[in-house]
Parts: sequence; structure tokens; C-alpha cells
Amino acid sequence: MSTAFDFSTAPDRRGSDSVKWNRPWPRAKGGEFEGNVLPLWVADMDFAAPEPVVEAIRHRLEHPVFGYGHPGHGLTAAVTGFLARHYGWEVAPDWLVWLPGVVSGFNVGCRLMGEEGDGVVVAAPVYPPFFAAPGHAGRRLLRTDLVERATPAGPEWGWDWPALDALLADPEQRAAGLLLCHPHNPVGRAWRRDELEALAERVLRHDLVVVSDDIHADLQLVSGARHLPLVRAVPELASRTVTLFAPSKTFNIPGLYCAFAVIPDAGLRQRFRAAARGFVPEPNLLGLAATEAAYRDCDDWLAALLATLRGNADRLVAAVAGLPGVAMARPEATYLGWLDCRGLQARLPQGQDPAAFFEAHGLGLSNGADFGLPGFVRLNFGCPPARLDVALARLVGAVTGLMGGHVDGRLDGHSGARSPA
Repeated sequence: MSTAFDFSTAPDRRGSDSVKWNRPWPRAKGGEFEGNVLPLWVADMDFAAPEPVVEAIRHRLEHPVFGYGHPGHGLTAAVTGFLARHYGWEVAPDWLVWLPGVVSGFNVGCRLMGEEGDGVVVAAPVYPPFFAAPGHAGRRLLRTDLVERATPAGPEWGWDWPALDALLADPEQRAAGLLLCHPHNPVGRAWRRDELEALAERVLRHDLVVVSDDIHADLQLVSGARHLPLVRAVPELASRTVTLFAPSKTFNIPGLYCAFAVIPDAGLRQRFRAAARGFVPEPNLLGLAATEAAYRDCDDWLAALLATLRGNADRLVAAVAGLPGVAMARPEATYLGWLDCRGLQARLPQGQDPAAFFEAHGLGLSNGADFGLPGFVRLNFGCPPARLDVALARLVGAVTGLMGGHVDGRLDGHSGARSPA
């Protein structure tokens, strides 16, 4: 990792305007960790934004007029240059549609999928706004569940192709579209070319419109890996696909609200703009300045960040491997760990879920039920390694205490979970 970047420390966010750090944790009240819960839930990192981004905002603030902003040539060039360098994807400037965020984008995209009452396929578990988006557009949610399989390299989440085929073939479901999370939040999969091609074959066969949320595209945890957008893998989908990006996760600037859609097809692009008109605002003015700097000037910072995140992922996987009742597949992308805690459930007080249990032990994690899969928790490891080590010590201590001090046996129940001898 370059010595020019320090990911070993982070600014103190306690008492700030941070949603992540100011969340109340009632389950810790009255216990050892009251007022001292480590928040590893919402998906923003604890690292400072890259200095070129901060400097770009400072420079923009020197002009005292903050009127309506317009994405200029410099921003467009920065974005298309980044997509070419990092994904090998040559994107024409007029393919870009600017947005305040990717959630706005996939909500608008649902309006392009068939007619009111038609179905939109969503693969669960998934980022919670995916579940609500079809209904906001007058469409119906069609849920298909990902499955976890054993592979020679370890457990891996993937598509349940027979279940998806049955859903798409059912005329009563009237499937008209697909919301794709790529890489997938929370399971951490970076979909391979063969998986994207298999998905594309079904999209074409059933005449679906696709909206692909690629917000975690740059957070590749496998050394040398490169994000493969769906349309680049299968160019035949260009006339029916909207791909969404934002610098928010990569460069830790989600509060600046700037994102964009890549829509190669002029007709689909026109329909998307029309569907957004009247209720989707323009990007934030400072977000435009920050986005240009991020995509133009921060490749070295990103490389250093990835080195830290890969080390943190190793720490998390190693810690979980020694825990009874907890299991996880190694994430390939994102800075999120998806922990299967169903093996703890029999030991928890009646009615308590794993998220509440860990909260009482000083860890603020996301509840898997919000993602469509109770019994799991999501852990954000986008923080300094020393902070993660404190969190993992609390994780191990909580589970060890629950299991009566036994951490090396096996626990009956769900596949992959361990239990006391």
C-alpha cells in the first residue's frame, strides 16, 4: 500500500451529523457497552474522502454563487475515462443520464418495465430498497432467492436457475423486468461472465428490461479482478439495459448525492428521462465537483483503499472460521460481510435475533431480516484495521460467551455452522 495514504486511522465521527454513528442502540442500554457500540451497519466507510475530492469542493466553495449546476465536459470526460480504464468499456458521452443517486435510478427504471401490474424480478437477499422499488412504480415484486452452494474454494452464493426459470415462465406472474445488484449487496458476489451470460439468455428469451445497480463495482476484493458490466459482457442487451453507477461507495462520498445511468439505446434513454421528469432532482452541485475529481484523480487512492479492504476481509473471514454457530462465504466485492448466524438461534433468548444479540455486546450490525433473510447479519468492514480488530474481538467474545466458552466444536443445524463437541 502506498505510504502516501493512511487507512490506519479515521476521523472521529461521534457527535457529528453521521447517520452511521448517531444511531441509538437501545439493546446496549444498561450493559457494558452502553454508549460504546461500534457501528458497522450502514454502508459508508469511516475513511476520509480522497484529498483531490476535498480540494475540488474547497475550490468550488471559493465561488460564492451556488445556483443550479450542470455536468460539464470535464466531468463527462472524467467519467468516461474511468469506465474505459477500469472496465474496458468505451461509453459515449450522450449515453450518460445524471441522477442524485442509484436508488432514484432503479425506481425510475421500474417504470420502464412493462405496464402497471407487471412483475419485476429481484434476487434476495438484497439491499432493502430493491424490494420497494417495483411497488413505487405500480409493478409487482417477484422475488427469487439466491442459494449458497459448496465449491472447492468454499461456500458461494449464486442463482437458483430452476427457480428463476419457473418464475419467468409463469404467465400469471407477467415478468417484465429484472433489478440486478452487481456486485451483489449483501452477499458480496461479483457475478462472473458465465453467470451474466446465463442471465442474459433469460432476459432475451422473456423480453425483459434490466436495471443493473453497479454502485459497488470498484470495490473488488480479489486481487487483479476487474468489474464486468452486464452490457459489456453481453452487448445484445444494450437496447434493454440501464446501468447505474456512483462514486459514493468507492470514494466514500454518499452524502454528496451524485450518480449516473449509462443507457446506450437512445429510445430507452428518452423513456428513462421522461419517466424521471418532475420528481427526480438534479445531482448536488458539490457532488458534481467531487465526482469529477474522484474519477479523474484518485486511482492511486483507490488502489491503496483496496489493499486495506482486502486485508480487512481476510481478518473477518479468519475470525468467523473459528466461531461456532456462525458461517460466511468470502466476499468477492464490496466492504460488506454477510454472516449466517442461524446456528446461534437455539442459544439466544426467545424472540431475540442475532442483530439484537450483537448490539447488546457492542456491535451495531445490519439485521438480515431487512435484506429478506432473518438469522443473518451484515457487517461493514470499511474501517481502519485496528477498529475492525476491536469489533472482531467483541464478535468472538459474544459468541464464545453464548456457547459457554467452546469455540472449536460443531453445532447441529444449518450447513456450514459449527457446534460444541
